Amino acid sequence: MRTALFLPALLLTLACSSKLDRRKAEDLIRPLYPVVVPVTVPEKASAEKGSPAHLRLAALKDNLDKSGWFECSVKSDGGHEVFTFHLKPDAPKAIKAAPQGFSMPAAVAVFVRAVQMEPTREGARVVYEIRLEKPTAQFPLFQALHQEARVGQTKPRHATFERRRGAWELTSTDEVFRKAE
Repeated sequence: MRTALFLPALLLTLACSSKLDRRKAEDLIRPLYPVVVPVTVPEKASAEKGSPAHLRLAALKDNLDKSGWFECSVKSDGGHEVFTFHLKPDAPKAIKAAPQGFSMPAAVAVFVRAVQMEPTREGARVVYEIRLEKPTAQFPLFQALHQEARVGQTKPRHATFERRRGAWELTSTDEVFRKAE
């Protein structure tokens, strides 16, 4: 009779203390992807002449001039230059208004795999990789702002998991981009 009670108690204990496995973590993270990697164009920005920020703004202006979607201007203000970007009415609908300018898709980031898992007091922390794919026509603009960005490049992201009601739940990630529509 004792064995009949011991076996269910043992199984319940094992189920509650089970570790999060890699496959389960990946299954919970994968639905969050792909995400859109946008390039943000400010309405107005200034930078000191010759500074790295100035060089990025000048490259952004050159790329936007080539696209024909923005009206770009530069004014000198002492040792600074002020760059102004205005969206033209015939610009593609994919370019959206953003809090301090405009946002347009530059590429897509997809989930690759979980690379490291560590148990925490509350659950587990997982390091996973995303990969930059499917560049759009605006990808050169993104590269003008982020010279290190390359198609196919992987970046680490972090996720936290907690065990709730006997099941693992993804509680947060540090992903900054929004889900692709």
